Amino acid sequence: MTAPDRRSAAGIAADVNAGRSSAVAQAEETLARLAFYDAIQPQVWINRTAPGDLLAAARAIDVRVAAGEVLPLAGVPFAVKDNIDVAGLPTTAACPAFAYDPAGSAEVVARLLAAGALCVGKTNLDQFATGLNGTRSPYGAPRNAYNLAYVSGGSSSGSATAVSAGLVAFALGTDTAGSGRVPAAFQHLIGFKPTKGRWSTSGLVPACRTIDCITVFTGDTADVRLIDGVIAGYDAADPYSRPLADRPLGHARIGVPLRHQRVFFGDPESEYLYDRALEVLGQSAEIVEIDIEPLLEAARLLYEGPWVAERTAAMAGILAGNPDAIDPTVREVVEPGLTMSAVDLFNGIYRMAELKRHADEQWDKVDLLAFPTAGTTYRVVELKAAPVALNSAFGRYTNFVNLLDMAAVAVPAGIRTNATGFGITLIGPADSDRALLDIADTYLARADLPSPPPLDLEGKMQTVKLAVVGAHLEGMPLHWQLTSREARFVGAFETAPNYRLYAMADSVPPKPALVHSADGAPIKLEVYELGVAEFGSFVVEVPAPLAIGTVTLADGTSVKGFVAEPRALTGAQDITALGGWRAFIAQQA
Repeated sequence: MTAPDRRSAAGIAADVNAGRSSAVAQAEETLARLAFYDAIQPQVWINRTAPGDLLAAARAIDVRVAAGEVLPLAGVPFAVKDNIDVAGLPTTAACPAFAYDPAGSAEVVARLLAAGALCVGKTNLDQFATGLNGTRSPYGAPRNAYNLAYVSGGSSSGSATAVSAGLVAFALGTDTAGSGRVPAAFQHLIGFKPTKGRWSTSGLVPACRTIDCITVFTGDTADVRLIDGVIAGYDAADPYSRPLADRPLGHARIGVPLRHQRVFFGDPESEYLYDRALEVLGQSAEIVEIDIEPLLEAARLLYEGPWVAERTAAMAGILAGNPDAIDPTVREVVEPGLTMSAVDLFNGIYRMAELKRHADEQWDKVDLLAFPTAGTTYRVVELKAAPVALNSAFGRYTNFVNLLDMAAVAVPAGIRTNATGFGITLIGPADSDRALLDIADTYLARADLPSPPPLDLEGKMQTVKLAVVGAHLEGMPLHWQLTSREARFVGAFETAPNYRLYAMADSVPPKPALVHSADGAPIKLEVYELGVAEFGSFVVEVPAPLAIGTVTLADGTSVKGFVAEPRALTGAQDITALGGWRAFIAQQA
């Protein structure tokens, strides 16, 4: 199977307007892409536009173009998170018992349709937009398109995956605590969270109505600008809408957390990629370390303070009338809001005002912030085992942004070895949206990031490469322990020239001990690739005094491999000069 390429909204619209393509052709291609990917992740979607209706909408766009209209989004397929109303499709918020048929489309959707875009359907989400991981839905858990073992990020899970998988050119999400940014980081996307009130929230099922934002996922910043140009603007029907403004932004001083406040939850790859991103940003700006504790305190108020009650208010009806219809983890998050008092609320408002004053004053010291979007990522099975604690890790650098009325754009900043994305978020004061996009362009141009890896189309799990030097080599007595785990042979290699090899005494079957040594030599070995679960079961069976550690190969790369405790050398024969275990076995024969 070959993965479909991502499509650019600007490119599609230009082709359709110029007659090089048609909206019908784009709709037909989209239907083919959907059919292809349904075999891999049907849970990306909750409801889709019927094929006949999609083609009819496309024909209507072609008629408008033929009549001379130039449509900013002519024939561009897009998706909508299923807590945003689309006329003709039910809104579920990922809760079937809550579902309703909207009277019309949300204002942002109506503006996109008027601009010639094609709504493909409604995407899956963490129920009631409560979560940052994507696993809290009765419709299934959308997964990271680049490694299906890992979470998609949430709550805008299906929207991010639909763009990553090339099913649509862009997708609407929402963001209260980071739901429009975390999935972008994990799936190599741009996640644009506009200033609160820049985009209308009319027709949005609220999570925390005072701070909710509708967002967009795209493959590049040019598409963000295009979509913002269509959507942004005052909406009298939205009480939180405000007049459009564009605040200029310097970028001579970029605020980052103090070193001891940079938490990566045991993920050294994320730490390395963040440091590298700061090196790029530092080429044209001063990197200024700031104390982010006030921001973290604001973030804690979102889930540990009275703002929980705002989520509770949004779900009051179903929470009272049909609580069993709510995902257990979501219910665990929102139920404490039932016991919060008006006194709690006002004390929280007072403290938030103090924290916002502090945040506003920091703009005198720095022009913008550049934080990790998320400090790490996790597998789906891990999130399901610890749904609250691990989800909280995703929000460390995102939860405060909406509460403190900031704009943000999440951009890619590297690829982990498991193919998932790491990203940074550029954060600025309200109305700095367009300026942040300019700074994002400068960063991306200088970072020269690698292209996203191939999509995971086979459901493969993360794998581990394992070096073997003795009884597990092909043809040796313990090789079956690899073949029984469907280990894949990667190749025959040599270690770096700083290892010694010993034949252990009284080992049955005979086994070697590989020991790191400054006066060593290259040692021949074989490398195999195993699934994570299979690797774990293999390690459990490794007998002392052997162990699994890290072995450096001749080309400087590192893999997991057999190493030995000091007691393994008692009575052992040094066979380093032979260059490998096979030569020793041949000598013995």
